Amino acid sequence: MHPRLAEDLNSLPDLLDAARKLTGEALAGLPERPAAVPPGEVTRAPLPLEGAGARGALEEFSRRWEAGFAGSAGPRYLGFVTGGATPAALAGDWLTATYDQNPASGLDSSAQDLERETVGWLAELFGLGAEFSGAFVTGATMSTVTGLAIAREWLGERAGIPVSDDGAAALGPVTVLSGSAHSSVLKALSFLGMGRSALRKVPLLPGREAVDVDRLAEALETLDGPAVVVANAGTVNTVDFDDLRAIAALKRRYDFWLHVDAAFGGFAALAPEHAALTAGLDQADSVVVDLHKWLNVPYDSAVQFTRRRDLQLRVFGNNAAYLGEIGDTPDFLHLTPENSRRLRALPAWFSLVAYGRDGHREIVERCVALARDLGARLDGSPHWRLLAPVRLNVVCFAPAAERDIDALVRAIAEDGTTFLTPTVFDGRPALRAAFSNWRTTAADVARVFAALDRVTAG
Repeated sequence: MHPRLAEDLNSLPDLLDAARKLTGEALAGLPERPAAVPPGEVTRAPLPLEGAGARGALEEFSRRWEAGFAGSAGPRYLGFVTGGATPAALAGDWLTATYDQNPASGLDSSAQDLERETVGWLAELFGLGAEFSGAFVTGATMSTVTGLAIAREWLGERAGIPVSDDGAAALGPVTVLSGSAHSSVLKALSFLGMGRSALRKVPLLPGREAVDVDRLAEALETLDGPAVVVANAGTVNTVDFDDLRAIAALKRRYDFWLHVDAAFGGFAALAPEHAALTAGLDQADSVVVDLHKWLNVPYDSAVQFTRRRDLQLRVFGNNAAYLGEIGDTPDFLHLTPENSRRLRALPAWFSLVAYGRDGHREIVERCVALARDLGARLDGSPHWRLLAPVRLNVVCFAPAAERDIDALVRAIAEDGTTFLTPTVFDGRPALRAAFSNWRTTAADVARVFAALDRVTAG
């Protein structure tokens, strides 16, 4: 054994204590840590030859890198849609690394059963019935890839073509209809060989990001074969929701696969005031939900749900003698693009056990209230203009006077109080503030608003 390895093994409890101390200091300082740390010039160090051991690595990390990490797990990081890690989820993530299970197969541990239990709880949380099966993946993009890969196989089934055997070329051109498809849909279509040009944009309701269902019906009427419809349960700019029930009702007249992007909007199902927004989610054929957003588990973590596990097995089944028979309860390596898999279910399991439905509902409701608070402050300020109603947890706004949005984003990041990401809404460059962190409070909103006014006045 390498001397450094032997030394670290013999002092492992002390090393873990040192890592715990560094972690404790980082978490204690998180409320005041800069939300963003714009990177400077970095000089790459040479590859170590002999190695410094784990304690040396901790010291090197603290010296060279730690100060440059953003407070993205903190309460005022409002960029993208980013959760933090609840205490229970963090504990679960540490144990995930400790036990280092590979829940690809059920041959050697109960890890897959824990994942199945967690997926079942999540399906219940989002109102999905027993006809849905699910699996953990890295994030919404890979969940979208998985769902649309199953949709592609469904299109082949309708045409009598085994796409998983013959390839996407055998299927020929396909049609994917959506009003405000997330960019990951285009990425998935490219990845799956259906092509970005397969996506046809359907007109939206006036002033909205929600699809005009009548215009969707008109588009479906013009087709002479099955299609895929991608619906939104929460758009990234304004958290607008397509009318999922109305779209699902169209399936009585038209033949299409309904894929719903509920990456973070699906969590509206937890809050009685907002649950109606997700009505019809249970009529989807595939569903995307990100967990490192509003469930507040560490990156990376998402789930993919579908009601056609048989088609999923056709696409992702991995037949090899050393893997054993697929059987009636397929191992997860037969259900997602990955064979080797981290036990992402464990942090989610910990958080659900620790805080339950009620605890996670409180996080959702508080985030919505905080987003409304910031929206009201911006709407009442002469320096800002609210561009859309605050429907859930994202505030979409712009400076009242003409400003370079990218320069404004940089200035906000350099201030360090908060971090926001840019967007374009209705043709206008804009900012968006997304509330999904369990730590965020009303005091943080006041600090964010003060920082925004400070930056725009500078």
